[in-house]
Amino acid sequence: MTKSLFPGFDGLMTLSRREGVDVRPTLLRVLTDLYVQTSTHSDDEQRQFVELATRLIDQVDDATRAAVKARLAVYPQTPVPILQKLGLVASQEGPRIPLAREIPAPPVAPAPARVPTEAEQRMAANMAMQPKEAAEIHDMFFRADASERTLILHNLAQTPLKAAPRIPTVRAKRAIQILEMAAIAGDIENFTFELGDSLILPSRVAAQIVDDAGGEALAVAARALDMPSPVFQRILLFFKPEIGTSVNAVYRLSRLYDRLAERSALVMLAAWRGSTLAVTRAKYQSALHDGERQRARAGASQTRPGVQPGSSPAVRTGTGSSDR
Repeated sequence: MTKSLFPGFDGLMTLSRREGVDVRPTLLRVLTDLYVQTSTHSDDEQRQFVELATRLIDQVDDATRAAVKARLAVYPQTPVPILQKLGLVASQEGPRIPLAREIPAPPVAPAPARVPTEAEQRMAANMAMQPKEAAEIHDMFFRADASERTLILHNLAQTPLKAAPRIPTVRAKRAIQILEMAAIAGDIENFTFELGDSLILPSRVAAQIVDDAGGEALAVAARALDMPSPVFQRILLFFKPEIGTSVNAVYRLSRLYDRLAERSALVMLAAWRGSTLAVTRAKYQSALHDGERQRARAGASQTRPGVQPGSSPAVRTGTGSSDR
């Protein structure tokens, strides 16, 4: 088995095979973006890219195919089989067809007509994220490096997975004020508590976001709260000294934050929330067998009458008809 071009890509491939969730357009975009980032590739990397991309090209919509085609048309190291698959070179010829002649040939104008309608977008946005899928996205994000996280967040804006609802404006404004004060005071405990409480996240995930050394997770959490960019920058300077002392790190995260789409942040927030369900199910699945659940229900039904409000204690004496 050759090494994957992207550490979390196998998890995305697993998602693509699940019924009801079509993330193949996102897979192809991520794979293409990763491939064109590097000027040279090993034989294994090229072979893997050809194998995955040629399979996905036939399975995505026209808009995604056109976007990938535009990226690979100007990339000098695009493998010939991919060029042929996209119609950028003739199937019997090695040299590339000049891009100036290729663009008018298949009219790109019809592409907007294939853009999903509002109804289709609403249907796609309602594809609920399963706990296992949420856990895979959660783990993939925290395992990735800075550049890979940027690609993940960029492509989450176009995924059909359902995003978390927006945080109510009043609650978000209150949380932003508390988070900024806690950051300036260096109060990690209150900062973590407020972040988890405002985003409805368990303490484990909130602490993972706060402790994340890269800072991208904190940027996602801040975007989910619609935090103003200057406030986010002040939090970086005061609350994250390992980042605040680096001009390049502050600039990189500030630029990422300004370009981060709200939908990307809310989809990641949904993944963070859903990942907790996957962990809980895995923890208790082996213990909760059908027989044990039935015994628990039977025990509860037997003990319930004894604790009903208004019932008479067992040690009480007197006439049975008395209501006191």
